[in-house]
Amino acid sequence: MKRIYFDNAATTPLDKDVLDVMLPYMTEKFGNPSSIYSYGRETRLAIETARKSVAKILNANPGEIFFTSGGTESSNTAIAAAIHNLGCRHIISSEIEHHATLHTVEHLHSKENVKLSNVRLLADGHVDPAHLRELLAGSKERCLVTLMHANNEIGNLLDIHAVGNLCKEFDAIFHSDTVQTVGHYPFDLRNTPVHFINGAGHKFHGPKGVGILYVNENVKITPLIQGGSQERNMRAGTENLYGIVGFAKALELATVHYEEYSKYINDLRMYMAEQLQQHIPGIGFNGDLYGRSLYTVLNVSFPKTEKSEMLLFNLDINGICASGGSACTSGADLGSHVIRAISSNPNHIAVRFSFSKNNTKEEVDEVVTKLKDII
Repeated sequence: MKRIYFDNAATTPLDKDVLDVMLPYMTEKFGNPSSIYSYGRETRLAIETARKSVAKILNANPGEIFFTSGGTESSNTAIAAAIHNLGCRHIISSEIEHHATLHTVEHLHSKENVKLSNVRLLADGHVDPAHLRELLAGSKERCLVTLMHANNEIGNLLDIHAVGNLCKEFDAIFHSDTVQTVGHYPFDLRNTPVHFINGAGHKFHGPKGVGILYVNENVKITPLIQGGSQERNMRAGTENLYGIVGFAKALELATVHYEEYSKYINDLRMYMAEQLQQHIPGIGFNGDLYGRSLYTVLNVSFPKTEKSEMLLFNLDINGICASGGSACTSGADLGSHVIRAISSNPNHIAVRFSFSKNNTKEEVDEVVTKLKDII
């Protein structure tokens, strides 16, 4: 059966050009980067070249870029460091963060008695800037603000500069989970008021199991993982050599093609939204589809019926891959914490469709046709 993959916010297929640069480091260039002989020196050079490439693309210093296993480790490191190294005793977050943030802040709140506040959400799912200011102004302790740049389920985009400037005003530490936006938008970190951001290679056609943590040079933190002296004593463990090389190549390709791909993908998303409205009565969209929104994500509300309750299952039977929310919890029965936080309507079923450069209008048409049959 032909399969249609509309779950690119969960993961993306590896680009062949990325695989090609990784392969030599899986075979003949296999040295441990910590070794002093030639095998080690060539792999150490590959890692540092990748770091410089990533730093240049994000307009950061190479010393501010640390390679990790992915977004979850990077978020954990940043949040823990803010509490343990930077004097933050009050965390301000939101109910719609990724679980890598939600579970980390809840753990610190319950185990280390750190105060935790959630900023109010507006009707369209954006955070309420007036309430954020109120929380910061009213806090007696130094705050960590951890708010994601783009929501992985509904696609809402945070005004990262406005939040960063607010944090600066109140001497708060700002971490933004940018897993859905690194590799999808240009960054200028020298001119962005943020202390920590993170990225994951597999969200933009790079390898799984590799990510970055950006730590602003004015911030000094201690490692989350103890052991060896890798990553300038910041992240112990033998480096994921071919993953790092692949991450840098994937980011380079995504940056070169940003204008072309972002327009193509957004046109596809809006075409699907239009087709669904035309052909399926009673649907709606979760999040700020026509406003500040991630161009890869379309979150659709279908009226709840006996047929739509089995919608994801029926799509899968028909070879269509989509998500009920976050892929990290797609096997759970609890439904999406994001949709629960922004919607009071229990009579709708939310499905996330997310797109990449590999998708086509013909695929959209096929999916809409199948949805009409199923519903």
